[in-house]
Amino acid sequence: MKRRRILAAALALGTAGALVTGCSDEGEPVSFDTPRSTARAHTPKTPANAHAHGKPQAKIPETVLPTGPKADFTTANTLEDGTKIGVTTLQGAKSGFTGKVWVWAPKQYFDPKYADSGFPVLVALPGGNGYPTNYWMGTDLKLQSSITAWSQTGKSLPFIVVMPVLNPDATHYYDGSDIPGQPRMGTWLTEDVPDFVRANFRTFKSRDGWAFMGSSSGGFVGLKSVLQHPDKFKAVIASGPDIVPDSPLWAGHEAERQANNPEKLAKALGAKPDTKANQVYLAFQIGTKESGAARLRAFMKSYTKGPVKTRLQVIQGGGHNAKSYVRGMGDGSIEWISRHMQGPIPAP
Repeated sequence: MKRRRILAAALALGTAGALVTGCSDEGEPVSFDTPRSTARAHTPKTPANAHAHGKPQAKIPETVLPTGPKADFTTANTLEDGTKIGVTTLQGAKSGFTGKVWVWAPKQYFDPKYADSGFPVLVALPGGNGYPTNYWMGTDLKLQSSITAWSQTGKSLPFIVVMPVLNPDATHYYDGSDIPGQPRMGTWLTEDVPDFVRANFRTFKSRDGWAFMGSSSGGFVGLKSVLQHPDKFKAVIASGPDIVPDSPLWAGHEAERQANNPEKLAKALGAKPDTKANQVYLAFQIGTKESGAARLRAFMKSYTKGPVKTRLQVIQGGGHNAKSYVRGMGDGSIEWISRHMQGPIPAP
């Protein structure tokens, strides 16, 4: 079922809002630099690892300070609390693809008490074409402002939100994968984009500080990416996602398509030992006014094994749209993945 095609219409309001939402300083340079923006690595000297939910861990995680080269950002949007959504063009060194990336850092990122700490990263992927924009960069969907509110009450970690384009054009869908003979979108999303984030922001070396979220086709890519690279990413919030790769561009490349199939990937990972190093957290979301719940439940029943942990958030009255999915995140999904991820560590 081509749910990603449906989403283009279902999210028309959100997508249009993302495109037209503006601010007085739109297009002006913006910096995410802080006093600790030049060194390469740092381990905070704290007696315990302070998680947002107050759960200490035995080992203090390593913070990676921005490695450079520093990107040039311009302002795309401004939130009510004064934080900025910046945008830049990234030339992917590994994929060879060049595309836009939007970023947002929460207020806590600029708080001096967190100056020596990394921050968790949430890569947010859109549905529909996901090109030439990423609708999560719009303030109308309230993703960033919701994370701000949730982090203040301890419901969510204060994530850095990174919003790359999902596809290289508006004509085809690429399943967030390296389809032979096509732009290497899998490498772009799982290697070039994280490398770009590490170059410009304080992050954690551990996968405990890296997650995806996405709706519809973006939910599929986030799900697939976590299952394909559990050594790099720990969690995903997959909202109304497709479950199998179905781009017509896979024609003649069945082996490669199956290597990007979440069902195959989940089965393989589920057969591994249930250790902390192998565990991934798959938070599914579905609205009661959209189809797909049975498919998600079947996936969970078949593949919630060993280190593959799953959860389903049923959104009452929710449709196949981004605003419903943000509501679902607040109802439980963001708190669930936050419990299993690394939060910033304040100075003693």
